[in-house]
Amino acid sequence: MPGPAPKRNARRTNARPDWRSLPAEGRSGPPPKWPTGRSTAAQREIWESLWSTPQAVAWESLGWTRVVARYAQVLARCDSPKAPASILAEARQLEDRLGLSPMSMRRLQWEITEAPRSERDAQVTSIADYRNL
Repeated sequence: MPGPAPKRNARRTNARPDWRSLPAEGRSGPPPKWPTGRSTAAQREIWESLWSTPQAVAWESLGWTRVVARYAQVLARCDSPKAPASILAEARQLEDRLGLSPMSMRRLQWEITEAPRSERDAQVTSIADYRNL
């Protein structure tokens, strides 16, 4: 059984890789090409929404397109009123693997960071400057 999630500022002798920052605005651009044969309209809709999330930035760099496609297929099956418990459990497990819950993001050492302030915001130095905007 795995131990507790890593502490963000832990000092270790066996150093771990640093936390990965994911942009709060999500991944930009079109989703990757569907990797496995045919897909349904529901799977494509899920696929497109997944690839606009902050986690998609990490998936793309790690080459996890097939895993994300599998999750889209499983999630589409979960929408059925007669979905078996086994498919619901598989969806939950894939969500954990893909960093789609706060706990799994912590285990993967991923954090969502706000976009940097725009140059215009950076130039504002006083309350008087705010009034002039």
